[in-house]
Amino acid sequence: MELPVASDGVHLAAYRPRRPLSAANGKEAPGGYDESGFYQCYGDGGSVASRGSDALTGYETLDSPPHYDFYANTEVWGRRRHFRPSLYQLYSNPEDNSGPPLYEETTGGRMEEGGENSEEDEEEQKEPPPEPLRFGWVQGVMIRCMLNIWGVILYLRLPWITAQAGIGLTWVIILLSSCITGITGLSTSAIATNGKVKKGGTYFLISRSLGPELGGSIGLIFAFANAVAVAMHTVGFAETVTDIMRENGAVMVDRTNDIRIIGIITVTCLLGISMAGMAWESKAQILFFLVIVVSFASYFVGTILPASPQKQAKGFFSYKADIFAVNFVPSWRGQDGSFFGMFSIFFPSATGILAGANISGDLKNPAVAIPRGTLMAIFWTTFSYIIISATIGACVVRDASGLLNDTVSASSSSEGCVGLACQYGWDFTECINNNTCTYGISNYYQSMSMVSAFSPLITAGIFGATLSSALACLVSAPKVFQCLCKDKLYPLIGFFGKGYGKNEEPLRSYLLTYVIAACFILIAELNTIAPIISNFFLCSYSLINFSCFHASITNSPGWRPSFRFYSKWLSLLGAVCCVVIMFLLNWWAALIAFGIVLVLLGYTLYKKPAVNWGSSVQASSYNMALNQCVGLNHVEDHVKNYRPQCLVLTGPPSSRPALVDLVTCFTKSLSLMMCANVVTSSPSPSVVEEASSDSHVTWLNRRKVKSFYRGVVAGELRSGVNMLLQGAGLGRMKPNVLLMGFKKNWCSDTPEAAHINPGFDGGPEGISTISAPPCIQTSTTSTVSIEAEPQPSTVFQKKQGKKTIDVYWLSDDGGLTLLLPYLLTRRKRWARCKVRVFVGGEMDQKEKQREEVLALIKRFRLGFHDVEVLPDIYQNPQPANVHQFENMVSRFRLDPNPKQDSGPPRQQEEPWMITNQDLERNKAKSLRQIRLNEVLQDYSREAALIVITMPVGRRGVCPSTLYLAWLDFLSRDLRPPVLLVRGNQESVLTFYCQ
Repeated sequence: MELPVASDGVHLAAYRPRRPLSAANGKEAPGGYDESGFYQCYGDGGSVASRGSDALTGYETLDSPPHYDFYANTEVWGRRRHFRPSLYQLYSNPEDNSGPPLYEETTGGRMEEGGENSEEDEEEQKEPPPEPLRFGWVQGVMIRCMLNIWGVILYLRLPWITAQAGIGLTWVIILLSSCITGITGLSTSAIATNGKVKKGGTYFLISRSLGPELGGSIGLIFAFANAVAVAMHTVGFAETVTDIMRENGAVMVDRTNDIRIIGIITVTCLLGISMAGMAWESKAQILFFLVIVVSFASYFVGTILPASPQKQAKGFFSYKADIFAVNFVPSWRGQDGSFFGMFSIFFPSATGILAGANISGDLKNPAVAIPRGTLMAIFWTTFSYIIISATIGACVVRDASGLLNDTVSASSSSEGCVGLACQYGWDFTECINNNTCTYGISNYYQSMSMVSAFSPLITAGIFGATLSSALACLVSAPKVFQCLCKDKLYPLIGFFGKGYGKNEEPLRSYLLTYVIAACFILIAELNTIAPIISNFFLCSYSLINFSCFHASITNSPGWRPSFRFYSKWLSLLGAVCCVVIMFLLNWWAALIAFGIVLVLLGYTLYKKPAVNWGSSVQASSYNMALNQCVGLNHVEDHVKNYRPQCLVLTGPPSSRPALVDLVTCFTKSLSLMMCANVVTSSPSPSVVEEASSDSHVTWLNRRKVKSFYRGVVAGELRSGVNMLLQGAGLGRMKPNVLLMGFKKNWCSDTPEAAHINPGFDGGPEGISTISAPPCIQTSTTSTVSIEAEPQPSTVFQKKQGKKTIDVYWLSDDGGLTLLLPYLLTRRKRWARCKVRVFVGGEMDQKEKQREEVLALIKRFRLGFHDVEVLPDIYQNPQPANVHQFENMVSRFRLDPNPKQDSGPPRQQEEPWMITNQDLERNKAKSLRQIRLNEVLQDYSREAALIVITMPVGRRGVCPSTLYLAWLDFLSRDLRPPVLLVRGNQESVLTFYCQ
């Protein structure tokens, strides 16, 4: 029986899968979704009724094209959640329709494990829940961070620091602080864009990057530091109110108790605003922001107004070049009069850059909002600090008495007058000589209020800055603590993780934060509270920078941040600087912080929580293997940490140097590589010695290939491969990818030799059913166009230049088809190659489908931007090519004698032979491979490498010789190497940070 050509009425377009590529935004494609057309089971002898043809073709509609739902935890009310079919469903016997359902219903975005929905679920499904409140990058991150950075230091200490250090060194202090926070902001942006960020803010970022050991300890410390920071800012507010009351003669008890009373009342009011919900808290933050902006305007207007005698007596003379010049140089005074003394006082004002990241669960798009909002906040606050220090230093002298009669009269001599004010008619010599000056920026903390056009606005700004910072910390601490509680890393804290309302507000955590803040408010001493808080924040910044550096230096395939403007070496520098500054600010507070981190770290290491995220043990495969042998660590099994651990079926490695060099590009110094040789013979001492000869390892060492070698003796290749798959590996480090060179002489060799198919057998001994932990991604890869003869050099050892790697992502295997080209481009030899992705599609929706696939790939953060939709892959192939394919398989055709019913028994004896029924069942797939070869010839003739999804032949339906003919014809007459890839349908790419 011949394969039909175009004139026979069988068209590949009839078998085009009708799938919505959309859903890049989590929504259904327009026009609905045809479940019956997209997922069909084999219920009639493994055949599928053709759409547009009544012929039984065996064309697997289960071989699903790429789809958003296969990678996303989609939570859209009332929609169906689709599942990528498993290889078991593809390989299973035609008579066996068992297996998990292809899709299940969701109720309210929750996955149902099975069974019917309860009445409560049906009742909930009638009315979707209200959308939770979400913030953009301006309101959710930038304003929140700016409010947390603008604080008491800005209003009450910046003029004094300017007087001590001078304008020049004050700028150095500001810029140095901003460099540290800026580097931390870049690291935070990189981590926040390496997948979708959920609730938990800083704790979530660190724990999902460094693992539970460091993440849990720093999360607890960071939550506690934010709770104590509420007390610090509230005490700053209470001190200002107390000073104003004392100036007006109003005293309740005494200064210390007045601060306690006002502080407790204030934090109680802030708690009420926070527990009212994020909407009220956000409105309060906007109000505080407007108050601060108005206070700035009042200050800048005051600097340009003519100085009144009252202000001149206090040292203000408006803008003067002489004042700027004198104040530009330092004038150290007092116990803290040094550069690092001033730096230690100023730096806490810069520790508010994580205020936006801490509410990551309340942001519309954290991956966009956190980088943009945080970096913009750092820029504008740095600019404001520099401008204010320059303007206050250009307008106000260091010392003034504030007395209106301290003027230089015409009759008095000015020769004995000391100070710059003498040039402007004021004589402050007496207070300068006696150190009794109460005004000027060296003595008067309220200098900004004195300069301002309307001083109450500065007081309002102080209130706004302190209250907004306290409110931001009061919201951040419970959010972080709630996420930590839900992860159950530490005992006795789970009670505080419960959320309430549509936003899952952590009311219990709010109350705990309130209690902690109230206890520290009772101390009523700002200088006692501040040092410990600053060190805890710096400890968090250090670990954020280190986690960014760590993820970069380990070359983890899961480290693919969409934010590119960061450097791993800058992150390392930022981590080191944070640690150094911790000890410069307060060495004993730094020791306390590190001591707590070590205690919590030791507890987590001892308990070894059963969590499946983080990468704290990522290292080279060889270091991990060594650690497992001595029991030092465990390996974090997660899709985002997926690395190809390759078992390379080479025969003697020297016979497949190209295959060895290709795999080295994936695994070099980073993951496991094992070269395997199956010697097909009966066991004997000489054969076993040949299989395990050291010459193979010597050859690998000479080629500078870091690989293990394993040889086995088996009666046939199939059983030898199964032995390797089950026995290879080191502890939990087992191969998850099998690579084989293509059997080029399959047509001329004996038919029995072609009947191996170890990777796609589908039976109990096949790769897809190997007994292994769920994390082991068993995948099969076959390479074509690789010479069998030994070569001194191969194409995979050469620099490729500006060529292309063409990826034909025609069906979804879990993402391995995309991941391997990405790993190649991270090597210097392939770094200049551009990856082009080709997908099948419709002519009338070509541009729309291209945008949808681009949006899907963008979520993987692979950096692939060239996508082309190929509607012509569903055209019928040329008749001449069809006849060539027929000639290729003609040797294996089984033509039973019609007069004798000997066909089925003979096929049982020779299962590699192809019957007319086999050809009939596999018509569409055979035509598909022939057509794909034509497409590859048209589009990828000049590519450096072609990566294409490998077709799957179903057991009992597709003979092994027909399957090898598919692979051979698919890669026929192509100049570039062809890599056929088939994952095991489990995702190796993810959208998510965890």
